[in-house]
Formats: sequence, structure tokens, C-alpha cells
Amino acid sequence: MKLGNLHPATGSTKPKKRRGKGAATGLGGTSGRGHKGHKARTGGKIPARFEGGQMPLQRRLPKRGFTNIAKVVYSVVSVGRLASAPAGTVVDRAWLKAQGMIKERGPVKVLAGGELKVSLTVKVDAASAAARTAIEAAGGSLELTGAAAKA
Repeated sequence: MKLGNLHPATGSTKPKKRRGKGAATGLGGTSGRGHKGHKARTGGKIPARFEGGQMPLQRRLPKRGFTNIAKVVYSVVSVGRLASAPAGTVVDRAWLKAQGMIKERGPVKVLAGGELKVSLTVKVDAASAAARTAIEAAGGSLELTGAAAKA
């Protein structure tokens, strides 16, 4: 086999449509575009959202709700996931990121869920009451560094 012998399998390709090359091609004259009108013109594309001039769907439907610009989106970590840390570890944003427990920026919140049997010092922006209880029951301490500490 040589490069000069390679060709597509039979029936896998179709010949190119030769538009505007005379009546014999079947696509002469108007080149398969019909007569006149917007779609016969160069650049005559109609957007997918266009509904033929009727009132578009996004304008027929009422506006609902709003986006709260003051909303705080926390990176959440459960107490059970902190159990993998050795005793005496200071669990903060840098440690959590190094362990792959959080990805995005923003404040970190610890929630209850799972058991904690090692004593840890946890420094995060927020924590639930049940998470605080679980950390302190294991002999650890919780320091809030974010807005929750000021409230």
C-alpha cells in the first residue's frame, strides 16, 4: 500500500455541489437559493431565536425574581472529611486547598456530617453550631475568621 493508492471507501463521500455553474448542474441561476428575499442574499442568515416577527418568547414571559448581589457563596467542607488530618493540625484555607477539599475562592464554611476523633485547630470563615460542637467534642478548637466572627 502506498499513499497514492489511498482513497475513501465507496459511497462514503459525495461530489461537491457546483452552484451557479449552469442549468445542467441543477443549481444554476439562483444557485439553489430560490428567488429574492432575505435568505437569497449574501449574509442573509436568520437567528435561531427569530420567530417570524411574532413577539419573541423571552418578551412574552414575565420577569421573575432577582439576583442578590450580597449573597455569600461558601466553599463547604464537612467535619467528617477533616478526620483524615493528623492530630494537632491547623486546618485553614491553605491546608484545605492543598488537600483538594476546596477549589474556588471565597469564604469556607464547616458543616456537621461524619465523625471527628482527632484534635484539630480549625480556622475558617464560618461554621454551623453542630460542627462547632463536633470539633470541640473531639478536643479541638474552632476560630472564625470571616464575617461570622464579627457578627
